[in-house]
Amino acid sequence: MHLAVLALILSSFPATLAPAQESRVGRTVTVGYLGTSSPSLEAAHVAAFREALRQLGYVEGQNLVITYRWAEGKDTRFAVLARELVRLKPDVILTAGTLAVLSVKEATASIPIVTALVGDPVGSGVVSSLAKPGGNVTGFAVLTEELEPKRLELLKQAVPGLSRVAILLNPTNPYSAIAWKRTQPVAETLGVKLQRVEAGDPGDLDRALASIKAARPQGLLVSGDRMLFAYRAAILRFVAQNRLPGVFPWREMAHEGGLMAYGPDIAELYRRAAGYVDRILKGTPPGDLPIQQPTKFELVINLKTAKALGLTIPQSLLLRADHVIE
Repeated sequence: MHLAVLALILSSFPATLAPAQESRVGRTVTVGYLGTSSPSLEAAHVAAFREALRQLGYVEGQNLVITYRWAEGKDTRFAVLARELVRLKPDVILTAGTLAVLSVKEATASIPIVTALVGDPVGSGVVSSLAKPGGNVTGFAVLTEELEPKRLELLKQAVPGLSRVAILLNPTNPYSAIAWKRTQPVAETLGVKLQRVEAGDPGDLDRALASIKAARPQGLLVSGDRMLFAYRAAILRFVAQNRLPGVFPWREMAHEGGLMAYGPDIAELYRRAAGYVDRILKGTPPGDLPIQQPTKFELVINLKTAKALGLTIPQSLLLRADHVIE
């Protein structure tokens, strides 16, 4: 989507959060949540969602029940967990990630679904239109046209002479094909050879990382996939042990030892998702709510990791960073 069109959609929309107020729904409501990983790994994101709901007048134990199901990083569990949530008949289901929302959409055509983030909702078949999604799904998407190539550009700036980069993808996620397609032309322009490495489930990850090690790339690009997010600790151990500069989609991975992260503020997307849940509970059909995109992106640079890798991050890059870990 062109940024001008995005700006038009966003400018027509009011802020989704308001000061603390009483819910006008007048009953206890139930929200189902399909989590990709585990309560501990998604704690900050879920806390942002719950706090935003509280500000809108929904308080757990009073007029709100949140029912959780956790895939524990295993994409194959989504279908079963989605059906479990649907059988509970919640008022709304919240998801995050392309495979999760597709699984819930497959399980129900009537219960409203809000996705806090999805890679490319049109390209992956979640909705037919960003402006008028129709059906029972709405939520928030990331800018696939820009994010993956931008991360590669940042890595090129940080690592002198960078010419070989491995990109880690989840082939079961429709977003991965889009990420690969968007990144290849930029890699060619930058003079970088991309090595495609796939991990479709946690059992594939060790093999994928071993193949990266054997290829001896100069950097690693991890695509925006929630299974890879769930197993970020293993990926970060690998890059540390192999002294491999990496750029990641999630700020957590830079704070936990990765070189850089660039992407949307995920907690903010969860807060905005609460606003959509509120509007649906008050009667707005989900198909009438346009798919919105992030308004805030963060560049996080870990200077401690850069020093350990023997890298000097250019001052021009540091000045662009939103957070620098020293």
